[in-house]
Amino acid sequence: MFTSNSPAKIMDKVRNNLVFRSKWAEVNGAMGDLGTYIPIVLALTLAKDLNLGTTLIFTGVYNIVTGAIYGVPMPVQPMKSIAAVAISDGSDFGIPEMMAAGICTGGILLVLGVTGLMQLAYKLIPLSVVRGIQVSQGLSFAMAAVKYIRKVQDFSKSKTKGERPWLGLDGLVLAIVCACFIIVVSGGGEERNERESDDIDHEEEIRPRRRTRLIWKIISSLPSAFIVFLLGVVLAFIRRPKLVRDIQFGPSSIEVVKISNHAWKQGFIKGTIPQLPLSVLNSVIAVCKLSSDLFPGKDFSATSVSVTVGIMNLVGCWFGAMPCCHGAGGLAGQYKFGGRSGGCVALLGAAKMVLGLVLESSLVMVLDQFPVGVLGVLLLFAGVELAMACRDMNSKEDSFVMLICTAVSLVGSGAALGFVCGMVVHLLLKLRSYTKDQACSTSTPCMRETTP
Repeated sequence: MFTSNSPAKIMDKVRNNLVFRSKWAEVNGAMGDLGTYIPIVLALTLAKDLNLGTTLIFTGVYNIVTGAIYGVPMPVQPMKSIAAVAISDGSDFGIPEMMAAGICTGGILLVLGVTGLMQLAYKLIPLSVVRGIQVSQGLSFAMAAVKYIRKVQDFSKSKTKGERPWLGLDGLVLAIVCACFIIVVSGGGEERNERESDDIDHEEEIRPRRRTRLIWKIISSLPSAFIVFLLGVVLAFIRRPKLVRDIQFGPSSIEVVKISNHAWKQGFIKGTIPQLPLSVLNSVIAVCKLSSDLFPGKDFSATSVSVTVGIMNLVGCWFGAMPCCHGAGGLAGQYKFGGRSGGCVALLGAAKMVLGLVLESSLVMVLDQFPVGVLGVLLLFAGVELAMACRDMNSKEDSFVMLICTAVSLVGSGAALGFVCGMVVHLLLKLRSYTKDQACSTSTPCMRETTP
């Protein structure tokens, strides 16, 4: 967070954090989180009557504030465990229970942040375990994305409805074309500052290569994710032309949610308990680790990230806004598509606020017609980008711990059990290494093994 108490310095910091590094790249990066955001919000709106307008307004404010504070594309994502329980648990877990779960989770994260316990956890948890959580989340996103692409989805019931047809305005061919377009434009994440060959002697060879480089420079500058998302919006109106007449304009109504004692109890047991480990590991610790990897010199404390997540939910959930957190997947996705500054998420936040104030909840009709296969493509690249954070696991021991943690997390046990298993394996390996070193220091055979 801000380190100076001078108002002038704070305003300079905010302006610098919100400055676009590259206009089209930042616009493109803002689309990198929508593959996760839209399906969950749409499912909660259709299945639980979540107030979409209120959620858009509050999450828009969250985006703008976090962009101004951190100066990087810090995402605002739904709390996935709470959303999963709400969608799958029928009438026993409605809006009051969901908001109670968000408030309890936010309150615990705020306490962990201000007491310094979150920063202590950040320092003690080994990088290999964090990478395991990141890989498991990234692969989970990628597998969900493939399901969106291959299967017709019913978000209101969180079920699939059979194979997706090859042709049509939401067919497999459309999704494959969009994926190929993003790959051609964005590549696989290769470095763009590679040295170009300067050892060409003949002018007739220089000119064609210059033209080729110019063509590829133009192609790589295209906002691929933004173009794909815009295509999806156009196709939504083509799939249901009556949308233009059905949309109602006006501000969204915001009301305080009444939470009963029963709702508090159900929200904490069914929502907060499963959500808390994921929020601590993926929304705070993994985000801090990933931000230091992607943005050297901008290391954020786990304290500040935990506090912002806590405040978001302690404020917004009282008014019916979806429980939210930061997430390593959203950060990776926005970075993948070009987001480099806080202006990226601030722009997205401003768009959310405008939509929430102007279109109210009629936006649900548009999102319901949005091609799900296209959303799957955006989510696929965000998931793969997050999973690629494991590239710095150079030793076999660290890779072993990471993959154990990933495997346990992916089989349905969740991030909490994966974290526990990863920590146990890490400690056992350290103990083994320590005892082996102690034995070798007093053993003649070990001395001989190390002698050339």
